[in-house]
Amino acid sequence: MVCVLGLNAYHGDASACIVRDGVLVAAAEEERFRRVKHWAGFPELAIRYCLQEAGVGLGQVDRVAINRDPKANLWRKLAFSLRQRPELGYLLDRLRHARRWASIEDEFAERFPGVELGGRVRYVEHHLAHLASAFLVSPFDEAVAVSVDGSGDFATAAWGVGRGTGVALDGRIPFPHSLGIFYEAMTHFLGFPHYGDEYKVMGLAPYGEAKYLDPLMDVVDIRRDGTFRLNLRYFRHHRERRTFEWQDCAPVSGPLFSDALEGLLGPKRRPDEPLDQRHRDLARSVQRLYEEAFFNLLNRLHERYRLPAVVLSGGCAFNSVANGKVYARTPFERCYVQAAAGDAGGAIGAAFHTWYSLRPERRGFVMEHASWGPGYSDDEIARLVEGRLAPADRTVTVRRVADEAARLREVAAAIAAGKVVGWFQGRMEWGPRALGNRSILGDPRRADMKDILNLKIKRRESFRPFAPSILREAVPDWFETDGDVPFMMQVFQIRPGRRAAIPAVTHVDGSGRLQTVDAAANPLYYRLIEAFRDLTGVPMVLNTSFNENEPIVCRPEEALDCFLRTRMDMLAIGGFVLTRVEEGAGADAAPESAAVE
Repeated sequence: MVCVLGLNAYHGDASACIVRDGVLVAAAEEERFRRVKHWAGFPELAIRYCLQEAGVGLGQVDRVAINRDPKANLWRKLAFSLRQRPELGYLLDRLRHARRWASIEDEFAERFPGVELGGRVRYVEHHLAHLASAFLVSPFDEAVAVSVDGSGDFATAAWGVGRGTGVALDGRIPFPHSLGIFYEAMTHFLGFPHYGDEYKVMGLAPYGEAKYLDPLMDVVDIRRDGTFRLNLRYFRHHRERRTFEWQDCAPVSGPLFSDALEGLLGPKRRPDEPLDQRHRDLARSVQRLYEEAFFNLLNRLHERYRLPAVVLSGGCAFNSVANGKVYARTPFERCYVQAAAGDAGGAIGAAFHTWYSLRPERRGFVMEHASWGPGYSDDEIARLVEGRLAPADRTVTVRRVADEAARLREVAAAIAAGKVVGWFQGRMEWGPRALGNRSILGDPRRADMKDILNLKIKRRESFRPFAPSILREAVPDWFETDGDVPFMMQVFQIRPGRRAAIPAVTHVDGSGRLQTVDAAANPLYYRLIEAFRDLTGVPMVLNTSFNENEPIVCRPEEALDCFLRTRMDMLAIGGFVLTRVEEGAGADAAPESAAVE
C-alpha cells in the first residue's frame, strides 16, 4: 500500500486529500471544519479527516505532496524585482511566505506532536499541480491541459498536454500579467470586496451590455499568439503590498487597481452603493473581455496540439459562463473541469502527480462524483436529534422514515408544494458546489422560488441565479447540449420552449448553470429527482448550497442549526424527516403516507 497526502496550504481554500494505491480516498477543504469561508493556513483538520478516512497514521504516509514549489521560476522572480523595484513591504511578504513552505516539516511536528512524518515532502509547481488536478482524474487518455488563475509560483497561466499518466507543462504566462487578477480587480471596482466574489460579476453580467469593452481593451492586451498582457498602469499588485492575510483566517486583500482605472472607467462603486445600469454594463464588459482572452488562448492551443479534448483548471476555471461556450467558441469537442478546479484542487493535482511519479502504470481512477468528504450514520444523526430537540417541542416534527421510497416521495411532494427543503445525505461534496449531498432544494417551476429562498435562507443579491440539477438522460430535451456536467461547472442555454416551465432556474439571458445527475454517481439524489419528475413531469430540482452566509454545512449539527435558525420548511437528514410545524398547526400535521419506525 502506498499513500500520498496532498495539500494546498498557506493559501485561500486550504485543503487536503489522500490517494491510496492510485485511488482517491478522501478530500476536503479546511473551511468546512473551521466554519470560515475560504480559510487559509495549514489544513490540519482536513489532514486529520483524510488520515482517518484512509485508516492510516501520519507515519504511514509515503509522500506529502504540496501544490507549490518555492524554487520554481527563481530567475523570473529576480529579474522582476530588479526591473519593477517593488516596495520593501511587498518583498518582505514574499520572503515570509516562502519561509512557511520551507518549514512545512516543522509545521507537521507542531500540529502532530510525537508523531514522525513518514514520507518525504515533494513540492509540485503550482500550475503543474493545477494541470495534473484536471487531467489525471479526467476520463481522457490524451488532452490539452490549461490552467488560468491569479498567480502561483510566479506564473498566472500555463498549458501543456496530458498523456497517459503524465502531464507536460509546455508554456506559462509570467506574473504580473494575469486574467485572474484582472477579473478580481474589476470585481473590487464593482464594489464586491470579498475573496471569491467574482461569481457575483458573472451573475450580474447578463443584465448589462458590453458598452465598456473598447476602453477595457486598453487594460488587457490580447495577443495573436494566444497570450495576454496587462497594462500595468491600471494596477498596483506588481509593486505594492496587497495586505494579504493568509494564516489561520479568511484571506483578505487590498485594492488591486490604480487610480488610473477610475480615470478610464469613471468612479468605482462603493460596496453600500446601489447597483445601476453602468455597473451592469461594466460587468458584462468584463465578462466579455475575459472570454475574448480565454478563447484566444484556447484556440491557439488547439491549433498547436490538434487534440479534441481539453481540461481546465485554476481559479478562472470557475467561470462557468465561459466554460459553457467552449464548444461554440473553439474546435474542442470534449471538456472536463474537476469539482475543485481552483487552489483547493491543487492538493489533488500534487497528490496524483506524485503518485504517478512513483507508479507510472496505466491510469485507472476517474473523478466521476464529488463525494469525498465526511459522512454520518443514522445512529449519529439520531443521537443529535434526540439531544437537541425536546419531546415537548411542538415547532418541529421529527420522524424516522424507514422506507426509502416513501421518504423520497414525501420530500419530492414537499418540493412540489413550494416548500424549501434541506437535503443532507451521504458524504460531503469536494469543491465549492453543493451537488446533492449538502443541498437546499426547491421547485424550479415556481417563478417566486428565488424570492422565497432569499427571504427564508440565502439573503443574497437578487441578480444571482440558482442552478438546476437534472436527470442525465433528460438533458438534451431541456438544454442546448448533451454532455456530462456533474460538477455544475458549465452554463448552457435552456431550450427556448422550456424556459417558461422552469423560471426559477432560468437566468435572465435564458441560461442555466447545469448539473447533470447520474444514477451511478449519486443514486439517492437521482431517485429523489425521479420522484419529483413522477409528480410534476419536470426531471429536475432547484439546487443551492446548504448554508447561510457560511461554508456549506459539513456535520449534522451544522445542518440542524441552519434548519432551526432559518425559515426552511423541511430537513431530510439521513433517514430522518424534520418538518417545521406551521403556526396554528399541531404535531399531527405530519403526512400519513410515510412509513415511520
